[in-house]
Amino acid sequence: MAAGESSGSVVRRILLGSQLRRLRDSRGITREAAGYSIRASESKISRMELGRVSFKARDVEDLLTLYGVTDDAERDALLGLAREANVAGWWHSYGDVLPGWFQTYIGLEGAASLIRVYEVQFIHGLLQTEAYAHAVVARGMGAAPAVEIDRRVALRLERQKALVSERAPHFHAVLDEAALRRPYGDREVMRAQLRHLIEMSEQPNVTLQVMPFSFGGHAGESGSFTMLRFPESDLSDIVYLEQLTSALYLDKAEEVAQYEKAMTRLHEDSPGPEESRDLLRGLLQLT
Repeated sequence: MAAGESSGSVVRRILLGSQLRRLRDSRGITREAAGYSIRASESKISRMELGRVSFKARDVEDLLTLYGVTDDAERDALLGLAREANVAGWWHSYGDVLPGWFQTYIGLEGAASLIRVYEVQFIHGLLQTEAYAHAVVARGMGAAPAVEIDRRVALRLERQKALVSERAPHFHAVLDEAALRRPYGDREVMRAQLRHLIEMSEQPNVTLQVMPFSFGGHAGESGSFTMLRFPESDLSDIVYLEQLTSALYLDKAEEVAQYEKAMTRLHEDSPGPEESRDLLRGLLQLT
């Protein structure tokens, strides 16, 4: 299965969920009432509307009936979306080492046309070398078996293929200088990682900026975050906030706007791509 198809299934799931939410809201029907109509809980309706679960055709049919959708063409289109949304992604083969809450993100990442990130703890996963990724995963997983660490690293490297695919997104990263100076692995691992960042920053679809210590306080004070934009006009931007054992996906306009403002400030306040490359070269000489 092509990566675009599997990633697209996640977007279709979210699109369908958002359309079901709009239909429910337009009819003034509560989540509790919607859940009752399909013999499910209010929380399941919430998860469906957020695109967090797969869709049963019978449930979608019953909800459309409840929401007064009687036009055959509209019903067929939404039911077709439900079928496409249930296609499993390539990352499901890593289910033994992949947290369920992260699977949604991988699908969204693979479907995005624009990925913007701010990182402070370490180099972003899409920009990591294999040796650096191994050091990060090994430190984070403690006494995990070597085979599990290797599987997680392999998953990270698989994700990176999106940046060099035919439908590669534009990737705009702001890395705090702390992420560049914090050592993962030995000296040679860090040197190779810095060289890799310089090479990646020269790719046409990659924009890399470094927020230096010398700037002082800045708009990224709340910590690392990711913003995803999609080619589908029906899907709003999504802010991804990763936590220790879960993640938050924000899509409310007012919340996304706050992160958009912070990201814009980070772009404006950080040195430009060429000056940032000079900073990387300087750090490489010091490492």
